[in-house]
Amino acid sequence: MYKTSYGEMFDEIAYNQLGSCRYVAHLIESNYDFVDVFIFDDNVELTLPTIEEIKPMPKKLPAWRILHED
Repeated sequence: MYKTSYGEMFDEIAYNQLGSCRYVAHLIESNYDFVDVFIFDDNVELTLPTIEEIKPMPKKLPAWRILHED
């Protein structure tokens, strides 16, 4: 369980609490009732997914997830 501070956003919480912004989708999935919240108020209770619950990205990504360098 994590209590937010005023002004925090999902990406900031994912970075500070889970170690990377890459976990923001997992954080949102764990707290879907707040999916429409852009900036949190004080003391909103969120569930932090454990690292074991987070599935690794597949080795072969779909075409839309691949970044092309020119």
